[in-house]
Order: sequence, then C-alpha cells, then structure tokens
Amino acid sequence: MLASALLAGNTLSAQSWVIGPFVRPSEAPVIQPNTFYYFTDPITQEKTFWDAGHAFNPAATIAPNGDVAVVFRAEGTSGKDEIGGHTSRLGLATSKDGLFFTIGGAPVLYPQNDDQKSKEFPGGVEDPRIVVGPDGTYVMAYTQWARDRGEYTVGIATSKNLEDWTKWGPAFGNAKNAKYDNLHYKSAGILTELHNGRLQAVRLHGKYWMYWGEGHIHLATSTDLIHWTPVLDTKTGLPQVVMSARAGHFDSGFPEVGPPPVLTKKGIVLIYNGKNSAAGKPGTQQGSLATDAAAPKDVSTEKTAGADEFAGDANIRPGAYSVGEALFSASDPGKLLDRTEHPVLTPVWPYERNGQYASGATFAEGLVPYKGQWLLYYGAADSVIGVASTELR
Repeated sequence: MLASALLAGNTLSAQSWVIGPFVRPSEAPVIQPNTFYYFTDPITQEKTFWDAGHAFNPAATIAPNGDVAVVFRAEGTSGKDEIGGHTSRLGLATSKDGLFFTIGGAPVLYPQNDDQKSKEFPGGVEDPRIVVGPDGTYVMAYTQWARDRGEYTVGIATSKNLEDWTKWGPAFGNAKNAKYDNLHYKSAGILTELHNGRLQAVRLHGKYWMYWGEGHIHLATSTDLIHWTPVLDTKTGLPQVVMSARAGHFDSGFPEVGPPPVLTKKGIVLIYNGKNSAAGKPGTQQGSLATDAAAPKDVSTEKTAGADEFAGDANIRPGAYSVGEALFSASDPGKLLDRTEHPVLTPVWPYERNGQYASGATFAEGLVPYKGQWLLYYGAADSVIGVASTELR
C-alpha cells in the first residue's frame, strides 16, 4: 500500500476537508478500447468500430442494480489521427467490484439524425458527468462538439436505466431569451450530496448548482436539473469566475471541472483537473476544444488571470493534467475557501504518461461511493481509463 500511495503522486495534506489522498488499487487500466464491438452509425450508415481507438474520460455512478456504472468517451479509428479528429460516442461499462468491467456492445449516446445533430456531428459527444436526481433519474452533462464549425456546448440528457437517454439540448439553451446560444462552454458538474449510498443532486438555497468551465470555472443554477442559467458577476454582467489558474502550480495552465462536486459538512468539495504550464513559460492550450473564453464578447471575455498567463510546476510535465481539490462555501457557492497546493493524483504510470495525449493526463470525471470507498475514475493520456480510491470517511 505504501508503494501505491507514493506512486499516486500524493502529498498528504493537513487539509481536513479533502476527499483524498487517493491510491491506485490497480497498476493497470480498468477499461481499454476494444476492436470487436461495432454498430451501424445512424448518420453514415456505415459499420463502425466505435470503441477501437480510445476509451477515456469517464463518468461514474451506481447502476439500478447496485453495480458500479461508468459511462465513458469512446473513439473509433476513422478520421484524422489527432486529438479531436475522431467522432466521439459514449459507452457503458458495469462492474461488481469497481475494477473489472463488462462493456456494452454498442454506445448508449451518440450523434444521430435528431434535433441535436447539428451540435454533435461530426465531432460527437464527449466527457460526461452524471448525477442522480431526487426521483432516481440519471442526469448527464456532456460536451456537444460540432467539429467542422468549431462549436461546443454542454448538453443535458436524462435516463432511467443508463442505457436509454433523452437529449434535452444545450444547458443554457433557454436562458435569458437565447442570450447564451453562441456561448462556447464545456465541462460541467452538478452539485451533489451523499444520500443512501449514492451521490444525489442536492438543492442549496432553493436551487440546483452546477460548476462549469475550462480555463476559468463558473457557476450556473437550475430549478429542474435540465434548464440552466449562468450566475453573473454583478459588476461586469458576465459569467462569474469562481476559480482560475495559479502561477507555479499544477493548475498554472488552467483549471477544469472534474466530477460532480460534493456538499460536505466542511463546504462544497470540487475535484478538478489542472493543466500544467511549462516551467518558466506561460501555458498554452491543447486538446480538441478551446477554452470558454472564445465566447461572444458580451458573454464571456473576462480579463482575470487564467490560461496562458502563468509559469508552471517544474516537477510536472508541461501540459500534463493532474487532479486537485477545491473547497467552496456552502453559504456562498461562488466563494473559494481553499484548494490543494499539490495534486492528489498526477500522471505516474506509463499508461498515464504515454498515449493519445502525449504530455500525460490523469483527467478525473467520475466519483462514486462504493463499499466503503470513494472510487475516482479518470482518463489516462486520453487513451484508457484508470481508477484511484480512498476511504469513504
């Protein structure tokens, strides 16, 4: 166990509010791409090996039968051999121990000939985060990626069984008379609370809350978990920035929302992903999508310190994604109280440092309580899926 703790890349923290430190119960990925599952793509009508290229960036929850369920981003091998060059679809895997998974033979969410096609094809659907609603409905926030137009939004979908999903369109689609229709935004986690062994969406001050963003982290609220409105800065009228990059740290390039945040007795704990800049140099953007700063000027062009402005942590690869934790006030979800100085998970194993994303990544999106532990599922180098665990305190 000691070796596993060291390899987890943790600096044990005196901060009593953190969910970690995390250790890896397995020295190998728990989900990998396969070359034998295929389905007929409803748009191209072609036989598609949808999971043959990469399997990464997973959401996690408890399935209706009590098993661990992971909904993950899958890419085939067609398209350009580069990050963002493939169509992404979402697959489903289940496990009775959280380590050994059975993967479904067909994707459960993907671009179709529906009213979301223009927002999801040919780029696809990416990077889900899942919570359970009070009535047991699964609510998923995911990225809709229209690659040819360079457009992306957070989409909302719901399901009763994790297999059949209803798409509701962009999270901000009906807010403020379509004011945010041209906003580029991604990476969204809905506030949860541990309830009967599951992370369930929770109201705070009469509303549901969602942390969103890459580059800068913002807030949004909802009354129904489907239709969301950004929280605005009272001075600028733009989406409120609640967390940005830090010089010399693992999140010096930018922070990005990880799994759905958790309301605890200490406050709101947000596990997030931090991209490292080059030591001594400002950070640079990489990946399939740009930051939310690409939005219309009247919506999201805040000038606060953030991506591309700070030098990085010299102990971590430039461009690498590590996992950190932040604490926000329960009385004011936009008030940042504390965050970890060092990552609670960082790329160490070869499968985390060598893959489609060459700089290395432990990119967390799925947090689930299971059999006395927190299980944290993450994309490793944009190619496979790993898991880390800690005691459920």
